[in-house]
Amino acid sequence: MPRRRSRPSVVLAALVAALALVLSACAGSGSTAAGGGSATLKWASSYFPTHWDPVVSGSGAQFRELALVYASLTRTDEKGNAVPDLAESWKYNSTGDEVTFHLRPELKFSDGTPVNAAAVKAAIERAKTQKNSALFGDLTSIKSVTTKGELDVVVQLTQTDYQIPLLLGQRVLQIASPKAAADPTTLDQKPVGAGPFIVTQLIPGTKAVLKRNPDYWDAKNIHIDKVELISAPDAATVVSGLQTGVYNFADITPSNATAAKAAGLDVFVQPGFNASNISLNVNKAPFNNPKVVDAVRYAVNRKEFVEKLGFGYGEATDQPFPKDYIAYDPQSADKYPYDPAKSKQLLAEAGYQPGKIKLTLVIPDAQPAAEIVQSQLAAVGITVDIKVDKNWATPFFAKELTLSLYGTTGRDSAVQTLTAHFGPDGPLNLSSPYQPAGFDTAIAKVRQTSPDSPEYASVLQAATRTGLASNALIFTYSSPNLLAKSKSISALPANPGHIDWTGVKVS
Repeated sequence: MPRRRSRPSVVLAALVAALALVLSACAGSGSTAAGGGSATLKWASSYFPTHWDPVVSGSGAQFRELALVYASLTRTDEKGNAVPDLAESWKYNSTGDEVTFHLRPELKFSDGTPVNAAAVKAAIERAKTQKNSALFGDLTSIKSVTTKGELDVVVQLTQTDYQIPLLLGQRVLQIASPKAAADPTTLDQKPVGAGPFIVTQLIPGTKAVLKRNPDYWDAKNIHIDKVELISAPDAATVVSGLQTGVYNFADITPSNATAAKAAGLDVFVQPGFNASNISLNVNKAPFNNPKVVDAVRYAVNRKEFVEKLGFGYGEATDQPFPKDYIAYDPQSADKYPYDPAKSKQLLAEAGYQPGKIKLTLVIPDAQPAAEIVQSQLAAVGITVDIKVDKNWATPFFAKELTLSLYGTTGRDSAVQTLTAHFGPDGPLNLSSPYQPAGFDTAIAKVRQTSPDSPEYASVLQAATRTGLASNALIFTYSSPNLLAKSKSISALPANPGHIDWTGVKVS
């Protein structure tokens, strides 16, 4: 046990600390950011980037870490609306199939290359054409990009699409220096952007050290001088690391949230678009029989997922959107309630006796959700064998699997979320090229409707309703992003799915 200090020594230590604070205040300019590196964010991340080239990294959870380095044309506010980032404004033509983004003047990347229209054009074209791009499927609405002067980027579209300002934000278009991106392999380990921080050291897969970027367009509102981004150890040790000051910020699991609160840490429940689902391939038996699909729908007890996996966080869901989000469709709520008796009846009508259907559930790693699915389907007479395959992504995205599980962090554009799940080329649609009837038409109508239109919500919800008719996905539960921080870090903006360091201070 640590040795106890006498009361006089405690008082003396307090006086010394107080004197140090006074001297520090006299020497500085009143801003933590001006104190020469005193404000350090020590972030333990479970999503430490595998790739630092945003084109290769894609729009998954790692975009939050890459947003330290890279800025985008737009970003989202607390309501999920597109707001200016590198682009200070944008304007559509009269037919909605062309949008011009006007960039902020006199910006530059951290290597000194100007942030201009040519750089943005190069970034979009690279995301569409680079061989190992994970983003090309997100940009199918973009036909071509031209420039007009130094600061205007003109994006020509294949169709009327008012979703583009939402699309070209942090998740999909983090813009790298074209000079650095000329060698994508080097960029992948030496990132160069125009974001709030600059990488000064990078140990692949382990640690990144970043310093404040004085040339960032909103540098006056970035009060953190240094970031130490560390690949988090196992979840059980993250809370103790936060307690001891090894870290002062970390993403945590629901099972660790109670321990984090008990340790006196702030637990930030960040709103998001996370949703987990059971993915079915309707091109393979037995899911080519709609009655079998419905039988699985009625066999799913969503509350069990929440009770066993949520630890007081999250909720049952049958949609990819949270209930308070504009794209959530109230008419589709609880369309397939838990009803194992009805599930058994449908299987019998489809000609399957108990035990007749035997399935292999392929997942990337051992996870309790798979055991819940196995148990719930066993209760209605479907046998499920769980197979863990670390290379699961290859057969999943090749649409070779019959049954799998998937969880997503959503997208800033609701249309992008819907097409990714239900579209014929959707990466999350295990049944490609299958899509529900009328889906293309419903999505086209959303694209043609401005988010400012009074009809936008109803048109968008109708598209969600059409997508949910898909036989390829059964949503189970949603959970927020949970972040634990020491009390030395001020409150974070509650932007859905994003970690925004604007205005955040480390005392």
